[in-house]
This record gives sequence, structure tokens and C-alpha cells, in this order.
Amino acid sequence: MSSLIEHITGLEIGAVESVSSREIKIQLNLEAPQGAALNTSTPQPFPQVSGYVLIPTAAGSLVGIIEWVGVERSPFPKRTGLRDFGLIDLPYPLRKIVVNPVGTLKRKHAGTPGSFIVEFRRGVTTFPSIGDSALLPGVAELRAIVEAHGSNRRVAIGISPNAAGAPVTVDPDKIFGRHLAVLGNTGSGKSCSLAGLVRWSLDAAKRSAVDPRWAASPNARFIFLDPNGEYAKAFADLDKTVRVFRVAPPDGASHSLILPAWIWNSHEWASFTSASPGAQRPILLKALRDLKSGEVVEDEWPSKIRRRLRTCQWELDVLQSKGTSGYTGFPGSKNCGDLIERLRDDVVTYGENTAGETQNSLRELFKSIDRLIKSRRWENKNGSGYNNFSETDLGALQKALQDTLDIIPQMDTAPTANEDAPIPFDLTELPDYLQQLAGDVAGAGQWIALLAMRVRMMLADRRLGPILNPNEQPDFHEWLGDHVSTAESKTGQITILDLSLVPSDVLHIVIAVIGRVIFEALQRARRLVGVELPTVLVLEEAHNFVRRGNVTGGDGVDYSPATICRQTFERVAREGRKFGLGLVLSSQRPAELSPTVLAQCNTFLLHRIVNDRDQELVKKLVPDNLGGLLGELPNLATQHAILLGWGVALPTLVRLETLPEEQRPRSSDPEFWATWTGRKEVSVDWEKVAEEWTGDEG
Repeated sequence: MSSLIEHITGLEIGAVESVSSREIKIQLNLEAPQGAALNTSTPQPFPQVSGYVLIPTAAGSLVGIIEWVGVERSPFPKRTGLRDFGLIDLPYPLRKIVVNPVGTLKRKHAGTPGSFIVEFRRGVTTFPSIGDSALLPGVAELRAIVEAHGSNRRVAIGISPNAAGAPVTVDPDKIFGRHLAVLGNTGSGKSCSLAGLVRWSLDAAKRSAVDPRWAASPNARFIFLDPNGEYAKAFADLDKTVRVFRVAPPDGASHSLILPAWIWNSHEWASFTSASPGAQRPILLKALRDLKSGEVVEDEWPSKIRRRLRTCQWELDVLQSKGTSGYTGFPGSKNCGDLIERLRDDVVTYGENTAGETQNSLRELFKSIDRLIKSRRWENKNGSGYNNFSETDLGALQKALQDTLDIIPQMDTAPTANEDAPIPFDLTELPDYLQQLAGDVAGAGQWIALLAMRVRMMLADRRLGPILNPNEQPDFHEWLGDHVSTAESKTGQITILDLSLVPSDVLHIVIAVIGRVIFEALQRARRLVGVELPTVLVLEEAHNFVRRGNVTGGDGVDYSPATICRQTFERVAREGRKFGLGLVLSSQRPAELSPTVLAQCNTFLLHRIVNDRDQELVKKLVPDNLGGLLGELPNLATQHAILLGWGVALPTLVRLETLPEEQRPRSSDPEFWATWTGRKEVSVDWEKVAEEWTGDEG
């Protein structure tokens, strides 16, 4: 250790004045640098908040981070051998600093005679005494402090301004494997940091590849859940690396975003349909089990007829409850007469495809309907149907429907599929089948009618149809290969799910389903294959989807979309590491994030944070006595951040690498002045926007 002290003897800047386990106060010498230290091999600012100071001890050199710089009135310091001792003790302004002890530097042999390396270790075992010298660290010491992140520091992300520009590198296993939170106000550089981390990681992987095929295309998987549509631009130059999924993509370079509703599990269905736990949810789950089991299929005429007649019963109930026979609220029905005529046509078709007692019953039903229509044919003919049906007419029709239902045989087979299994089924069958099941449960009709109506509204919504019920249904393994990528990432290393045009009423469910399916896919892959498939899931605007809070429903379970989404990512945060799933959260409001998810994030990249509640929360994330270091968060410049947690030995100020303009996400500040003054030309075709918005293109 003496050799280390001899090496830095000329770097003394003061003496220890007071010592505690949390802070050490140092009185600076009169000759200590003011503004910049020029006596180190590389000029460095001193004294500066967040800078470093060394204090030699018996165990090595204690490393302290400067937390406070100030001037205090003290007696003039007496210098041995000079006439200072004859001076009167008058108050004299002396510069002082307060440092937080964070670790210890030791000098170790490098393996060859006369060569040494400096090694930094977190934690302090021996504290200094009053009067011990405080020293400036040299370049070697600064680099040892900043680069002390382990032997696997493979990805360079920037430099440390407080450590003579020492490169800041990270271990991707620690950054991504133990979850990362990128926090900061809007405009502070979060999106650029995320895009840069992915790019720099892929570039480093290419340089370190042990096989030529991985040098061109690393076996990596990054999945962006992008609610603002920012990241497609950031990776536009990596055409063979990136897959972009959009709602109704306008160009051939993107894929259509589809998330078939048969992939949803029972919790997600219950959340979307707002199914009540008492009457609606049990019937919904049974319907899903039956449909996924293949119990209900098109060629099973008795089952199909029961569903159609149950639906008609429900529609007639609604008409009667409205007090009018001219109700026009059913898709495809112009009025009551149109509804009854369509039923008559369907009954004819059903009679042609059945036999025996069922066929005879359908014939009697046809006669009843036909007599009803003919009896009212000339009373209120309007060219599109017949409206003038009395309460007695509708009641007689209801009885005829029930008589037919009592004769049609019911299927009674046990379902073979779980309601949570991602098995394709015809989604259009669900509302009719729900009403068929409701007919077998006393008093359930009115409750299931509302549930079936929600599903019908979903099917009729042209915004949701292409996403949840696409015309071309994918095989589940193809969907996984497209969105998670293959074992060798042959379909690309980056998947961007542009969710900017996903309707807000299903956005939480869509994000929850994607997160859950990716998690369960990796979980099952590990169980079947025995190896992890390292994947990074990036969630932008996380405060909107992983919000704190938990309000439960009547059965003690909250099925609201926001809660389902939060619970999904809490599970990913808790258990994802075991199955190779890393989580990266980006948020401008850390105080609104789920504490469970934040607690599972082991590394933090903190950009400028101004809100006091957010600052208080972030300070609680810092270990030991280093919370005061985050006092500069409100003043951080763009492109600067504080990196702390598992991925680094101690909190480090980082100036991140610069991304070229064309590689930055589409999240830059709007240029008001350039637009106002004509320096930037802008134009918009509102007709085209309106056509796309209303769905009237071409």
C-alpha cells in the first residue's frame, strides 16, 4: 500500500476534519485546486459534486464521492515552520467538502514483476482518522472506480464526465437479466437511451461473436411494446434485423398487428367483457371451454339451431322490454318484421338439414311464423318490413320458440380443452352460444344477453376486427415465431409492436396478453427443451400500464384491464429472470409505477427528474448513504444520466453515446418556432387523415 501512497503524494488536497459512518468532512488546503486540477495526468474538475476523493487507510485507499462543497468560517490554518503560529486566531473562510464513503481501492500485482493494477471494491472496512490526508485520484484510479463492474463489461454506453472521461461499460447479463428501469421526464433522453442500449448491445455482440453467422446476425431477441409508435424510425436502417407490426400498416415494410382473441385466457376475457362473477363469468368460461374443445361446430345442426333460437328469444325479450315492436338496435335487422322474416328463412334451412322429431317441430314453428307475418302483412307495410306486431303476437312467437327448443336434443359432452388454452375457434359463434347456455340456467337470460351484446359489439367494431378476429387466422406456432422470434433469431433480433392505433378500450388487454404469452412461451420452452431463450421485453410509457394500486371486485379479484395488465408485468418482473425474460421499463412518472415491479428492477438509468414525488421515490432506490447524490437529478442535461444498481459498482454519472439523428426514436420536441417562421415546411392532407380515421378509404 505504501507504493500507492508514494505514487499519489503530490495529489494531497486537504485533511480529514470529522468522520462518521455516513459522511466524512474534509478541510481543503489553501493550495488545493479551485475549478480544475492540473496536477493529475489528465485535467479534471475539482472540487465538484459527484467527484471522487481518496483517503489512504490501513486497508487501502477509501473512495469517497463528494456530496457537498462549501465555505465555513474557521481559524486560519497554522503551518509548521512558518510564522503562521504568531498570527491571531481570527475567523478565516476555508473551503470544505463532505464526501460519502463508498468503497476501497487496492493495488494488486498484475502477474509480472513490477506491474500493478488498481482494483475497486464496494464497501468500507477501515475508516480514516482525524487529520488523515485526502488525495485527488489519478486517471488509473478513476478508471478503476468507474470500470469496476465485473469482468463481463462488454457493452460501452458512454463516458463518465466526473472520471476524466473514463468509458462506462455494462454487463448485458446484469443490465437485462435482472431488469432495468429507465426513468426521467419527457424530453430528457429516455427513448434515445433505450434505442442506443439495444444498438450498442447488438454491435458489441457482433464484434464478440465466436461464429461467423452470429457476427452478421446475433442470436438476440428484443421486443418493444411501443404505445406511441416511436421506435420504428430508430431502427429503420436495420431492415433484416427488425420486424414492425402495425394496425392497418400503410406500407409493405410493416406487418399487420394481429392478436387473435382465442389467444386470450379466461381472466383477460372476463376483463374485456366486464363479466360479473355471479352469473356471467361461469357461463363465459364454459362457453370458451366448449368452443375450444370443438364441441360446438358448424355441422352440428341441433347445437346451431338452439343457439339461433335462443338469440331470437333474447332479441324479442329486448323488444318487449323497450315497449315497441319497431326497435332497430340489432345489427342486420331493420325492424321487428325483418327480424321475424329472417328467422323464418333460417327455420326453412334448418328443417332441410334435420330429420325426425326435430324436423317436425321446425315445420310447426315455420307455420306459426308464417301465419304471424301474413296476418300483419297489410297493416304497416313500409317496404322494408312489418312493424305492427302486438304484445300478444310476440308472446305467441316466444311460446312457439320454446316448444321447439324443448324438443331439440342437447349435447352433453365434457369439454376436452381448458378455457385458457390458446386454441383457435370461430369467434362469431361465441355470442350465440352464450345465449344457448343461458337458456339452460334459470334466470340467467337477461345477464347473459348483456354479455353477448358486448361480444357482438367487439365483432362489429371495424377497429378491433382486424386485430382480434382477422380474416386469416395464424397458426399459434407461427404467431410465436413472428413475435418472439425463433431459437436462432432467423426472423430478426428486434420486434416492434406499434400500438399507437390500437383502440384505447383494448390497449391494456392487448399489452397484457402480449406480455403474458411471451412469458409463458419462454416458461414452456424451458420446461420442454431445458434451456432458456434470452429475451428482452421493453415497455414504453410503463406508468400507464403498470400503475400502482389494487382495487378488488366482489369476489376479491379485480378483473379491470388496468389491473390485469399490472399483474401480468408484476409476474414478469418477479419470475421472468428464471426463464430468460428480461424486462426494461421506461417511465416519466416513477411515483406512479407499481412498487412490486420497481422493487424487482435491479439497475436504474436515471435521466432528469423534476417532480418532487418522483425524486423522493428514486432516492429510496439508492443503497447505503448515497441518496444525496441524486440531488442533481433536476439539473441533468439531455444525454446525461445516472446509472446505479446491480449493473454498476456505485452510482455513476454517464454521458451517453450520441445517436445520429436518423437513428433516434420519433420523440423529439416539436419545432414551434421553425414552423411559425417558415423555416420548416409542414403540410397535412386532412382528407386522407379523415378517410383513414373513418375507414372510408377507396
